[in-house]
Amino acid sequence: MPHDDNSSVSAVSALNLGGSEISDPLKDKVTRLNAQFKHHSATAVLEGALNNDDVGKLALVSSFGAESVVLLHIAAMVDRNVNVLFVDTEMLFTETLEYQLEVAERLNLTNLQVIKASQAALDAEDPDGTLHQRDTDACCSLRKTRPLQKALRGFDGWISGRKRFQAGTRAALEFFEVEDLTGRIKVNPLAHWAPADVLAYMEENRLPRHPLVAKGYPSIGCAPCTSPVKPGEDPRSGRWRGQDKTECGIHFENGKMVRKGVNA
Repeated sequence: MPHDDNSSVSAVSALNLGGSEISDPLKDKVTRLNAQFKHHSATAVLEGALNNDDVGKLALVSSFGAESVVLLHIAAMVDRNVNVLFVDTEMLFTETLEYQLEVAERLNLTNLQVIKASQAALDAEDPDGTLHQRDTDACCSLRKTRPLQKALRGFDGWISGRKRFQAGTRAALEFFEVEDLTGRIKVNPLAHWAPADVLAYMEENRLPRHPLVAKGYPSIGCAPCTSPVKPGEDPRSGRWRGQDKTECGIHFENGKMVRKGVNA
C-alpha cells in the first residue's frame, strides 16, 4: 500500500509495490506505445495518451515553473478538462503562486487540483518550518514527494514536462516509460524538444513567462532553496546551491528516486 502523510521519510522509496518488479506486459505495452508514436508531435503523443485505454487515467503534474506553460498550453488545446496536479509546498515564491493563478485562468484549466501536505504531517515533522535548513531531502519528501504520490493513487499514470536536454540522466528519455517502483506509466510529450523549441513555442503562442525567469531564475523551486543563476552556470545550479542535491525526488529512474543529476 502507498504511504500516507505520516510515513517515515526513510520508507518513501518503497511506495506502492514494496519494491516489487514491474510486470513484463507493462513494459511491453510501453515499448509498443513508443513504437507507435515514434515520429509523432508532442500534441499527438499527448492526445493519443489521453485517449488510449492501454495508458489509462492520467494526471498532468506541473510545477508552474519556468517552462511549464508549454505543456499546459498543449494539454489545454487537447482537453481543457485534463487532470492537472500542482503541489504547493507552502514554501513557493509568491510569484509562482500568482503565476499559477494567471496561467490556469488564461488557459481555462477546469480540472486543476492544488496538492499540499496535511497539517498533521507538517505539525509532526516540521512544526517550526525549518526542516529545509537541516535536511532538504526530508523536507522535499514531506512537502512534495509524499503528497504527490498520495494524489496519484487514483491514476494509472502521469504526464511530465521532462526533456532530454535537461540532464545526462534524461538523454535517452522516451515518450512513454514505466515508473519502476509505482507501476505507473509516465508520459513525456516534450522529451525530444530542444531549448530553442520551448522558447519558440512560448513566443509563437504569446504565452506568459514566469516573472522570475527575467530575474535570473531558469529553474524555479521553493523560495528557501532556489537562488539566481549567473551567466554560464548550469540552469539548475540555483537549486539547492552548495548541496549534493539537484532533484526533489518526485521522479524515479532505474528503480530509484532521483535525487542527484549529472551536473551536481
